[in-house]
Amino acid sequence: MILDLNEDHSENVPYSYPGHFLFIEEDRLSQYPQYTALSHWHDDVEFIAVLSGEMSYNINGRVTALHPGEGMFVNSRQFHYGFSREQKECVFLCILFHPMLLCCTSAMEQAYVAPVLSNTAFPCWPLHAAIPWENKILQALAQMYGLLGQPAFPLLIQSLSFQIWHELYTHAPKAPPAAARSTLQLSSLREMVSYIHEHHAEKISLEDIAAVGNVCKSKCCSLFRTCLGQTPVSYLIRYRLEKSIELMAATDMNITQISYEVGFSGTSYFSETFHKHFGCSPMRYRERHLHPRAKDETVRPRSPEHPECV
Repeated sequence: MILDLNEDHSENVPYSYPGHFLFIEEDRLSQYPQYTALSHWHDDVEFIAVLSGEMSYNINGRVTALHPGEGMFVNSRQFHYGFSREQKECVFLCILFHPMLLCCTSAMEQAYVAPVLSNTAFPCWPLHAAIPWENKILQALAQMYGLLGQPAFPLLIQSLSFQIWHELYTHAPKAPPAAARSTLQLSSLREMVSYIHEHHAEKISLEDIAAVGNVCKSKCCSLFRTCLGQTPVSYLIRYRLEKSIELMAATDMNITQISYEVGFSGTSYFSETFHKHFGCSPMRYRERHLHPRAKDETVRPRSPEHPECV
């Protein structure tokens, strides 16, 4: 699944239940190329709960290992993604909801929602079953998933979202004054990543990317390496490959057409790069993973957006 961007270039989350601004899914890390999601950000808050296996979770450049019974809270507008360097399976719950789900009144928003969203010391928080308040969140996430399909389940899920938010609001750390600089750097990075998403099919230079973020080339590379674990050019190439998979799955375009459509300068370079990342040619990948009879096996790249976690 390729990221759909809003006007401000944040991800347009494909809600499972659009009218309720809610996304709930049991997912597998093997569904993503090389067991690595594409780094991304969105206005929604996100929760991960590992059911089996394990994964590494990267938020704003800091990596946390997650094991069965553990999870992660990712605050709004933070770069994040899950991955496994060893390419081992991990089954997990992924739950997102937009903050407006909690804003029943403006007073509620100003007093209890906005302070958490704007807390620069709270970009994320690992969740452990051994810590009572964190375990309450993990249990609530499991309950959310179990409620799907029951009569009027959105009402019960919204009730659980308020319980979760109460725990986050109560235990959120205070933001230090120095955190403002980090927020500014993330804003620059968001602009640069958004530029790559919007112009990936065009010829893009490192100078172009750095200029969008209003930073020098050295700072641009430093931000990408620190927060996304890769260079700007490698991020661009990965995104182009993600787009090529989408086109292979959704269109009848041939490999040559796709290579130029996503921004590669030629079919040979595209095929060589694709094989380097996925271990097979684009044609073989299409036959193996995207055959009409195996649509349910389609790789769905969603997110590698490393955390500034506690």
